[in-house]
Amino acid sequence: MKLATFTTREGGPRELGLVEGDGLISLSSLDEAPTAMIALMADWGRWQEAVRSLQGTSATYALDDVHLHAPVPRPGKIMGLGLNYSDHVAEARIEMPKDQLWFAMQATTVNDPYGTIQLPRVSTSLDYEGELVFIIGKTIRHATRAQAKDAIFGFACGNDVSVRDWQFKTSQFNLGKSFDSHAPFGPWIVTADAIDPHALDIRSFVNGEQRQGSNTRHFIYDCYDQVAYLSQAMTLEPGDIFFTGTPGGIGSAMKPPRWLGDGDVVRVEIEGIGAIENIVRPE
Repeated sequence: MKLATFTTREGGPRELGLVEGDGLISLSSLDEAPTAMIALMADWGRWQEAVRSLQGTSATYALDDVHLHAPVPRPGKIMGLGLNYSDHVAEARIEMPKDQLWFAMQATTVNDPYGTIQLPRVSTSLDYEGELVFIIGKTIRHATRAQAKDAIFGFACGNDVSVRDWQFKTSQFNLGKSFDSHAPFGPWIVTADAIDPHALDIRSFVNGEQRQGSNTRHFIYDCYDQVAYLSQAMTLEPGDIFFTGTPGGIGSAMKPPRWLGDGDVVRVEIEGIGAIENIVRPE
C-alpha cells in the first residue's frame, strides 16, 4: 500500500490517503480514522484491514488535484547514515567505515516531496544526496535483526540536501545537515509488506541529467542492521525517519564541484516507490 499525507488544492486540514494509480482514496471515509500518519502507524494493527478494504474503491481525488505533504510532517527523530555505499566511500576518499556513521537532522529540515529547497544565505556549497528513507512504525529498543525488520512501517524517497562547507566546519555533521527545507521525502510511504528494500534501483537527476545511479543491494549496512544498531542507543518510535545513505555521484565529488543553484531541479527516483522533485530557490 501507498499512504500519503495531503491537503486539497482548495485548502483545508491535512488528511491521510491511500494512493492507487493516479488517484487517492481519503481515509476520512473510515469512521474515527486517524488524521495524522504517526497516529495511524502507532495503531496500525487496528486500522490495517480497514485501510486495505479501500483498495479498488473509487478515488476521492485525482493526485493532480491534491497537494502532497511530507508523509510524516513532524517526525520525532530524523537521522542520516553516512558512507553506506562503497562507491560513495571511494569518491569521498575516506576509509571504509568500521561502524555505522550516524548524524542527527532537525525537525525543520522536513520538506514536502515537491517543495522548494532553500539556497542558504550563508553558503553556495549546496549538494544533493538521493536516498532511500525508512519510517519506524513500532516502539522498539535493543532490537534483534528480526525485530528490526518488523519495526519498519515502510519506505520513501528522500534527498539529504547538504551544505558542504557547514558540514565540514567541524567533525560533527549536524549543522550542515540541518538547514531548513533540506530533507524532502515522500511522495508517500510504501508499506514494508509491499517492497524489498534491498533490491531497488535508485537514481538522482539535476535538471534532467542523471548524476547518481545504483541499487540498494549495494548497501554496506542494510536497513535491518541500521535499526538494530540504533536501537541499542535509543528508543525508536512510530514516525521516526532515517535516511539510509547515498550512492556515488554527489556534486561535491566532481572536479570542479557542481553545486546546486537558483532554479536547479533535483529529482530522486526509487524503483517500486516513485519520485520526489524539488526546485532550488534563494532563502
